[in-house]
Amino acid sequence: MTKGPLPFDPPIEPMLAKLSTAIPEGDGWLYEPKWDGFRTLVFFDGAEAHLQSRDLKPLARYFPELQESLQQALPGPMILDGEAVIMTDHGLDFDALQMRIHPAESRVRKLAVETPSSFVAFDMLADGGEDLRALPFGERRKRMEARLAAVGPPVFLTPATEDIATAREWFEQFEGAGLDGVIAKRTDGAYQPGVRAMAKIKHLRTADCVVGGLRWYKDQAERAIGSLLLGLYDEAGVLHLVGHTSSFKADEKRRLADELRPYITDDDEHGFGKGRMPGSPSRWTGSKDLNWVRLRPDLVCEVTFDHLQGNRFRHAATFKRWRTDKPPEACTFDQIEETPSFELVSIFAEQGKKAK
Repeated sequence: MTKGPLPFDPPIEPMLAKLSTAIPEGDGWLYEPKWDGFRTLVFFDGAEAHLQSRDLKPLARYFPELQESLQQALPGPMILDGEAVIMTDHGLDFDALQMRIHPAESRVRKLAVETPSSFVAFDMLADGGEDLRALPFGERRKRMEARLAAVGPPVFLTPATEDIATAREWFEQFEGAGLDGVIAKRTDGAYQPGVRAMAKIKHLRTADCVVGGLRWYKDQAERAIGSLLLGLYDEAGVLHLVGHTSSFKADEKRRLADELRPYITDDDEHGFGKGRMPGSPSRWTGSKDLNWVRLRPDLVCEVTFDHLQGNRFRHAATFKRWRTDKPPEACTFDQIEETPSFELVSIFAEQGKKAK
């Protein structure tokens, strides 16, 4: 393995994706699974790997085992764009990734052994000292395939296809392995840092949820709401927090503050209190004010969401409408269809054969 200078230094902004309602069709598209992990750019000079996050910060401190694996596995100097993920027998585990962002190095080292991370590459920005960003993506992909042909776990090359039928199958099947959609890229496109030049197609579903609480908008307590706290009942009739929605315009936030005021209560007998409930500030939120106000669980709203991870929405839900026709007790987990499991190993089956 040779060491050599790279054509540019970190940090750089990664190229981004714009949300699309459907998988784009036609010539010139390449489709990939959408990985649910931490966006990671890898700058490898042949000896040391620098890991950069989406927000331009160093990541190696939180993933020491991944840095070491990359340094051992990569065949030479290069810059890769991809995703740091944690793979389990039950699919991707985003919660385990979040646990890595911890101030104690001893804790990070312990988790690195218990839940080791992997890296899935989906673009190559430099090959040795050559800057590839101006090249068409189709050519960058071929260069990356050739350079990573003999690389094995925990470093992977994301699958890709030009066949839209295959992309649609991936969209349906791979969710069971924890992936949350499909990414579509133009094969003739250059790498554009900070530009939403790709298309992402995510799973969107609807659910009827109980509004069990609210958080006030910053510096406007009792005058404007910041978010509504959403709940679903389990089989035992216990209400669990599953997420929040904050998709309201400024005037709607002020109006909702007045409309929801009569529902404010201190009674936790039927609302959040026995199941999963809103918490206090944590290491993830820093000094952000997470105080919340309890509401009588009388109101139901319909929201759209992309993925239920465990017993909560993976991302913030989007408010769709009020459901005055639906009783709160009908808002249960069983309204959400369970996705059949899909083995992650099957996604990389062909790569596994090549790497042997």
